[in-house]
Amino acid sequence: MAEQLSFDLPARAALERDDFFISPSNALAVALIDAPSSWSNGKLLLLGAEGSGKTHLAHVWAAQSGAQIISAQNLREDAVPELLQTPVVVEDIDRIAGQRDIETALFHLHNLAAAEGQPLLMSARLAPQLCPLVLPDLKSRLQAMQVAQLDSPDDTLLAAVLMKLFADRQLNPAPDVIPFLSMRIDRSFAAAQSIVAALDKAGLDAKRPLTRAFVSTMLDKLAPQETLLTLAEPPEAPDAS
Repeated sequence: MAEQLSFDLPARAALERDDFFISPSNALAVALIDAPSSWSNGKLLLLGAEGSGKTHLAHVWAAQSGAQIISAQNLREDAVPELLQTPVVVEDIDRIAGQRDIETALFHLHNLAAAEGQPLLMSARLAPQLCPLVLPDLKSRLQAMQVAQLDSPDDTLLAAVLMKLFADRQLNPAPDVIPFLSMRIDRSFAAAQSIVAALDKAGLDAKRPLTRAFVSTMLDKLAPQETLLTLAEPPEAPDAS
């Protein structure tokens, strides 16, 4: 059998619609992305943890609607009118909390989008009421937005996320690796991202294929180092008596 080789290639996320795996934890959000005419006042806020698929869904909607995508950190008030020539996606709005000039730009974008009749999609890890925003008017408007929640992954989605993360890095783990990881790591998108990145580096450094035996060994070594990785207790062996 030919040995699987690891190459130090940049990860490239697949962001097409067919690459997004639908499960009960994200089905409602996907349904809302597919039906922008149902958004309250033409606006929708995608909420979910890091790695939950917010950026992926934003790209899906942008491809469908012709929207421009901008990081909230790059938003400037003088650019708002030009942005609203098309539908708009603003990503990671929770990251601008406390930056008054950017909050002001987002406030004007929010208000002008309605006047211009342009749909507006935003994304965040934290709900607006949990963000230390300095503009009360912006906070109240964000709190009034319709929300699409991306919940923690169920078993099926976690396995699909692991498969996608490996594929993004052009890695081909042995068939039993993903079921094994699904039982061993914390049920979160962050943990999945963390362990795949760590295994990518470990396999490259050791020049080893990603077999279950190698992955099991690396999990024991990586657990104390990976702050995002929480290993579940492996199932106990059956009593031989």
